[in-house]
Amino acid sequence: MDELILATEDLSLSFGPVKAVDTVSLKVWRGTITGLIGPNGAGKSTLFNLLTGALKPDTGTVRLEEQDITGMSPDRLFALGLGRTFQIPRPFARMSVLENVMLAPMGQIGEHIAGPFLFRGRMRAQERRIRDKALDVLDFVTLGPLADHPAGQISGGQMKLLELARVLMGDPKLILLDEPAAGVNPVLTETLIGKIEELNRQGKTFVIIEHDMDFVMRHCDPVIALAEGRVIFEGSSDDALANPVLLDAYLGATADG
Repeated sequence: MDELILATEDLSLSFGPVKAVDTVSLKVWRGTITGLIGPNGAGKSTLFNLLTGALKPDTGTVRLEEQDITGMSPDRLFALGLGRTFQIPRPFARMSVLENVMLAPMGQIGEHIAGPFLFRGRMRAQERRIRDKALDVLDFVTLGPLADHPAGQISGGQMKLLELARVLMGDPKLILLDEPAAGVNPVLTETLIGKIEELNRQGKTFVIIEHDMDFVMRHCDPVIALAEGRVIFEGSSDDALANPVLLDAYLGATADG
């Protein structure tokens, strides 16, 4: 953990009188799986939205590697290598699983009005490359057999894997996962964890919001804890288990077990 991939400095956002994120300064190190924990209303999802461009901060900065990305749009951040999933997946339900994944890459020739008319050959070659890559990614996340199924007819856990597949089409450096295990059956949770850890071994960095403390303590290191919009802990998972504030507030059941 000697190279920063993401850092914030004094990041803040208020909704009226409520400070959802309050002068948050944190660091994410390349090659880690960082767990972001805290009670409901702590500001975790708002922080994710600030990091990924869905919201703009009132004050403070966000840096991806050496670049100031504060307030950049999600599509620009995706192009820079920052991808995210959502707590509640929202695939294009009537499109196939494969089509959902093929939509992810940016700058497709067919997106431009003149593309199908002036660059038909290039467009078809690009579509073949994207399709081949999408099939490879679906095989990686174990959804290959469902490639032709409507995305709205797969299970919630499979939709989480589909979200990860869409993110992987951008070959991101940093992936933010919002409660990937929530509502997912144990078998698919283990599959998802296995894929996260395999990608991490390949060099991908993760930040994961998760309420399942057993998940966090077994698979995330370091750990960052938020409460009332502020960072109250930042350290190793071992230190988190020994921290009395976290033990009382969030980790009691894990510590007892």
